[in-house]
Order: sequence, then C-alpha cells, then structure tokens
Amino acid sequence: MMSEFRISLDPNKRGGRPCIRNLRISVYDVLDMLADGLSEKEIIDDFPELETADIRACLAYAASREHNLYTVAV
Repeated sequence: MMSEFRISLDPNKRGGRPCIRNLRISVYDVLDMLADGLSEKEIIDDFPELETADIRACLAYAASREHNLYTVAV
C-alpha cells in the first residue's frame, strides 16, 4: 500500500505520533483539518509541502487503524 511509505513514526517527532513523510505534520493534524471542513486544496494551500497523496494516505491510515481496532474488539 502506498500510504505505508508516506506515514512515518519517529519517537523524537511529535511525541511519536504518525507523521507525513518525516515532516512535523501529523496524521491527526490532517484528519482534524478535514473534520473541520477544509478541502484538500485548502490544506495544501496552508501546507504546500503536502501533496494530495499525503492526505489520502492519512485517510487510509485512519481507516486501517479503525478496521484493526474493530477487528480486535469483536
């Protein structure tokens, strides 16, 4: 899956939260912006180092975590 290469985990960045391509922008930051109603274009305008594929990778990462949590809980 392509998102695996876009999401990085570094215990020395952002408290070990999953970030995008070793940037200091976390998956949670992007998901919060999307939840607040920002479009992909607005997010990229605010953070030009991001790409559309990064935003999609955040969504894929969240979906995967949700699936894994649900599967374990059942």
